[in-house]
Order: sequence, then structure tokens, then C-alpha cells
Amino acid sequence: MDSIDRFDPFNNRLCRNVRNALSEAFAAAVESKDLRPVTDVVRAFGDQPLPDCVSDYLRRRLGAYEAVLMQLDAVAPADPLAVALVIWDRRLFFETHEYLEQHWKSATGDDKRLFQALIRAAGAYVHLEQGNRSAAERIAGKAIAGLLHVKQRLAVYTDPQHLIDKLKSLDPVPPMLSGTADPGASASRR
Repeated sequence: MDSIDRFDPFNNRLCRNVRNALSEAFAAAVESKDLRPVTDVVRAFGDQPLPDCVSDYLRRRLGAYEAVLMQLDAVAPADPLAVALVIWDRRLFFETHEYLEQHWKSATGDDKRLFQALIRAAGAYVHLEQGNRSAAERIAGKAIAGLLHVKQRLAVYTDPQHLIDKLKSLDPVPPMLSGTADPGASASRR
């Protein structure tokens, strides 16, 4: 086992494998409304010695995923955008990106543009979390350009200007978008 002191999926293969496997399992869990795919992945990785940062990541993600599924169960949204905003508000930006990407592929028109803009916004926050400011800035610029074209569509769900302003300033504190998550709970899961 390599000794690593922070979870970094951009530069560490184990971290990338854990993130990707969890994200795939989470997408399946959201669709099935059953956490078992995630717990199977956590168990599989937990059966081997792991650096503390990886174990902590698994534990925090599992808690955040449970919270998302409970929230989705309570409101039962069928709209992929509403689901994505709940995932976003738990600061699960990679998962937001992955979840929206599967819907982006089949979307058309403004929905496709909106999904792409939110995928990019989530990507900017993934990079900000890892300290990759220049990548975050580049992706945020693309997200902003897309969001400006679909502001009216996003306004049905949340204040698009607030998200645009946060992206422009690369504010490390992301905006809440769904209006339903407990901000304190989200912050404690970081």
C-alpha cells in the first residue's frame, strides 16, 4: 500500500479507482433507490488495507449518498435536473457530473445545453476541491457561457445568477441549488 496523505484522484490511481467505482455505484443506487451497489463497492475496497484518507473518503461518501437517497425518497423527484441539484447540494460534484452526463447524452435543445453547463460547473468545483485553480477557472468559464444561454430554464429550479456569480469569482463555497438540502449537513460531509 502506498502512503498518501490526501485523497487525490487526479494524481493517485487508487483514489481515482475508488472515486470512479463509487460514482458508478451511486448512479445505480439513485436509479434503483437502493444503496446496495454503493455498500458493495465500499465493502470491496474495505477488504484491503487502505490509507486513512481513502477510508475517510469512503465513509464520508457513504454518509452523503445515504442522505441523498433519503432526501430523494422523501420528495421522489422524477426530473433528472431536480435529482442532480439534490446531489449538488451535498457537495458531490463528481457525482453530479456523472449523473447528469448520462442524461445529457439523450437530451436535446435547452435541456442538453443546461445539463452540459451544470456538468461543467460541477467540474469546476471538482477542480477547486483539489486545488487546481487554473483548470477550475477554464471550466467555470465554459460553464458560465452555457448558463447564460439557459438562464430561464434553470430559473425554474434555482437562481442562475447566484451560480454564475460564484463561478465567476471561483468562490470555494458553492451555492445551494435545490433549496432542500440542509447546508450544515452538506458542509459537515466535506
